[in-house]
Amino acid sequence: MIRLLLTDVDGVLTDGGMTFDEEGRELKTFNVRDGLGVKLFQRAGGLVGIVTGRSSQVVAYRANDLGIAIIHQGVKEKLPIVEQIASAEGVSLEEMAFIGDDLPDLTAIKAVGFGVAVADAADELLAAADYVTHKPGGRGAFREVVEKLLKESGRWEEATGPLHG
Repeated sequence: MIRLLLTDVDGVLTDGGMTFDEEGRELKTFNVRDGLGVKLFQRAGGLVGIVTGRSSQVVAYRANDLGIAIIHQGVKEKLPIVEQIASAEGVSLEEMAFIGDDLPDLTAIKAVGFGVAVADAADELLAAADYVTHKPGGRGAFREVVEKLLKESGRWEEATGPLHG
């Protein structure tokens, strides 16, 4: 069972586009359904973390908004950080999933128990992943993975029961 779900940001939680305002501040658009996916995974007892190559205050803000305490920005080599997180959280690599979209995510996707590439990921990730989402990055791919993991492990009802009214 996957206990810890790690994700890249640009190209997974966003569509990969980069927007800057006239003062050079970076803007990102996040999918609200992906945000609920984070909360559902957490409600089912799972941990969610971010491991991203770029650094952005917007990412820190979004992580805080969603209650994501595991956040590593400016990471050039992702696998050592993934291994460090596993050790710190007492989780084996086999109990982890990683969602990515491009070459810097490849070693992490190969190392964890459930490596995921978003639908519009680089060819190398599509070939190496255990699962390829139907939805592209920034358009519900993260939520799709959460639904798959929770339904396959029998935790979907536990996570969504009170939401069904």
